[in-house]
Amino acid sequence: MSKEKKVISKEENKIKPLGDRVLIKEIEAAEGGKTESGIIIPDSVKEDKGAKKGKVIAVGPGLFDDGEIVPMSVKVGDTVLYQWGDTVKIGETEYVVVSESNIIGIIK
Repeated sequence: MSKEKKVISKEENKIKPLGDRVLIKEIEAAEGGKTESGIIIPDSVKEDKGAKKGKVIAVGPGLFDDGEIVPMSVKVGDTVLYQWGDTVKIGETEYVVVSESNIIGIIK
């Protein structure tokens, strides 16, 4: 069994989210307007109309509540569905910063 080694670029190392914020790199939808099984996706469907899929790049320590830090439910490397966030550009790459409450779920 080989262990997969996570390589973090210098760009990804430049930001550490605070509180309950999460840095996500969006995973683009199927390219070429076609799914892996060959279904053609029209442009009207590809518009931003809901949850997006992304990979967690960095995670804040958690939300400070009642004198204690509530730990995060997500971790670096998780693939998640999220609703919206603030787009930031680090180097040449665009990322999204979201609050943990804007993450709908973890894809297993």
